[in-house]
Amino acid sequence: MIIKTFELQKLKATKAKKFLFYGENEGYKDQIINEYFLKKFKNSTNRYDENEVLNNYDSFISNLLNKSFFEENKLIIISRSSEKIINLIEEIITKDIQEITLIINSGPLDKKSKIRILFEKNKDTVCIPFYADDTRTLSILAYNFFKNKKIYISQETINLLVERCRGSRKSLDTELTKIENFSKNKDKITTEEILKISNLAEDYSVSELVNNCLSKNLKKTINILNENNYSSDDCILILRTMLIKAKRLLKLKKEVEKSKNIDQVISSFSPIIFWKEKVIVKQQILNCSSEEMEKLIYQINEIEILVKKNSYNSLNIISDFILNKSIKSNNLSL
Repeated sequence: MIIKTFELQKLKATKAKKFLFYGENEGYKDQIINEYFLKKFKNSTNRYDENEVLNNYDSFISNLLNKSFFEENKLIIISRSSEKIINLIEEIITKDIQEITLIINSGPLDKKSKIRILFEKNKDTVCIPFYADDTRTLSILAYNFFKNKKIYISQETINLLVERCRGSRKSLDTELTKIENFSKNKDKITTEEILKISNLAEDYSVSELVNNCLSKNLKKTINILNENNYSSDDCILILRTMLIKAKRLLKLKKEVEKSKNIDQVISSFSPIIFWKEKVIVKQQILNCSSEEMEKLIYQINEIEILVKKNSYNSLNIISDFILNKSIKSNNLSL
């Protein structure tokens, strides 16, 4: 069963106990979990990462089946979930474990996703997509917050705050809490004060770093590297993300070379390229050649081996590699 975000009042009436929250809007997910679930379960909530569950699969299932494990009904939230967890979900549904309410929290899933199809088609499960907020939505949320708190703030300052949050409701919530604490006994807040107390909302994502590298936006790539505090553990994630996107870009480039219609290729590509990414994907296609992408895919594998052998210097290796690949080539064509 599918429930859209504008139908969330249905959560109060549903008897379902198994939920899939998917999409990139983590702030909205947190809001709904707090409003509809945590208040009900209070001290009976267990949180896990997918890897933690899968690495202890038998023990996890055994605990679920052990009635003595449940002093009362529990809420279980499994975060960073992917297709790997589908066997666990199917087993829980098949064994009809009623003593738990289960929330599977996943990132974006396409229409062919097995876990998404499972939750959409089963009448006893609920699937809720959480898409990214646009600037207008975040501006309204910020405006209503300041209105309720009776704090005067200009629209220009709200726009600045929203821009610094980079489309993240979670980051906006964090900044609004900081502003609320700062503005106690104040009925007005200025642009200068916002600049002082708000952060660059969150680190740029790995995906954004890779996207700007592949689109040859050297200035933005340098900015992302400078603004983030990447760890050695992030290096492999960056390379794997780049490998996936490079393979997709190679396929796109070859299809464009055949059809000569870049917009049609992007629109009809499978898996679907979401609207937020279409502009930068088009830039990537225009700024690369098939030969360059083939070479890049080979180099990524070499760099991964190098990083694993030199973990102490992995950040420097990755940074040099990313910056080198952000420089435009001279001979590019469709």
